Amino acid sequence: METTPTEANTTELLLDLLKRAAAAHGIHEKELGRPDPDWPQWYAAHMTVTLREAGYRITRATPG
Repeated sequence: METTPTEANTTELLLDLLKRAAAAHGIHEKELGRPDPDWPQWYAAHMTVTLREAGYRITRATPG
């Protein structure tokens, strides 16, 4: 699959965010003392904060 430079950068960014969220969520689950059934929400919230703190803002691209 071919990717553009922007797509490659996006993939790397998302991969980094997922790895950070996974590490932080492991700590979160240890503190909970049980598996977190709401992990998708937790990951999304963690990644949102991480992006915001890094100066990113997600916007929908306009068609065309």
